[in-house]
Amino acid sequence: MPFVLDASIAACWAFDDEDHPSAALALERVREDDVLVPGIWWFELRNVLIVNERRGRITEGDTAAFLRAVSRLDIAVDRSPDEGVVLTLARRHRLTVYDASYLELSLREGLPLATLDGDLARAARAERQVVLGADP
Repeated sequence: MPFVLDASIAACWAFDDEDHPSAALALERVREDDVLVPGIWWFELRNVLIVNERRGRITEGDTAAFLRAVSRLDIAVDRSPDEGVVLTLARRHRLTVYDASYLELSLREGLPLATLDGDLARAARAERQVVLGADP
């Protein structure tokens, strides 16, 4: 079943010392299911990698290898959010606009959401949206 993937899940895949059941489940599913992300995902994932390079947690080579691996996954980027709905969700649930964009996409497409972000997961449940994996 297709799903919306939050950057918090994908970021877990980049680090050997981060293991979460929801991230593992999403990685299994991304190999078989269609995955959709909002345009912000591209920036968020790369920002996590750059921040961790600066902290000495990963190298530039690790970042490049990880991004090559991710590029081989069938992840479609949605670039047409409903701006009004994104803002409404951000206000209603006190989310960042970035997080609200994942929820808006999940609601618009009627797809479950894979996230490790507790606030985003709570907002999705409040909107009666399925959150994949273990509760964050």
